[in-house]
Amino acid sequence: MTSWQDRFNKMTGQTRFVVCRLFLHLGGEQVAPLLGVLNRSAQDAMDSDGELDVLGEGLVKICESLLQYDSMWASAANEGNVFWDEGEAGDYVQELFTDSSQRYMSEPDPTPATAETDLYAPATRNVVVMITVAYEGEVPALEADLTKDVAMKQALKALVNLHYQERLRAIQVHFSPARFGDELDPDQLLLNFPELAPL
Repeated sequence: MTSWQDRFNKMTGQTRFVVCRLFLHLGGEQVAPLLGVLNRSAQDAMDSDGELDVLGEGLVKICESLLQYDSMWASAANEGNVFWDEGEAGDYVQELFTDSSQRYMSEPDPTPATAETDLYAPATRNVVVMITVAYEGEVPALEADLTKDVAMKQALKALVNLHYQERLRAIQVHFSPARFGDELDPDQLLLNFPELAPL
């Protein structure tokens, strides 16, 4: 992402903002428990009214869980852009938020699941996690092609570090399906996440 314009802006002391979104698709019979981690983090975010520290702690838990589930990673994608204007970066964050929230079943259910609904709900075999962040500075691990296992692991660790370094300016996590009992089948996966590439 480095260009002559980037180098010029650095020389003039302007702040570099990066907005990036990564997609990680996990597949298999054991992915359903991950929805519990994702829904708890979503509930904490709503309860805190989107407070950045709470979002960051949730992001850390999600990244650590994804790293533990690495044997189930199936496909991935990522995109992003560099900005030298905070307003433009904010507009792009909003654009990605709108796109992520329109993906299949990516809005969490505000009503908590009960033990009874969990008992009869079919377990999904596919989960797609979409993480969008904005940060200041340069993080090569997030500004690379993440369609390799090693690169994705480095990116998730970099997200954790950004939280602890207090460099994150925006955090959004969407996941599909977002409700217990909903299924993301292979056709829906292809239709709603065409950018995914096998890992």
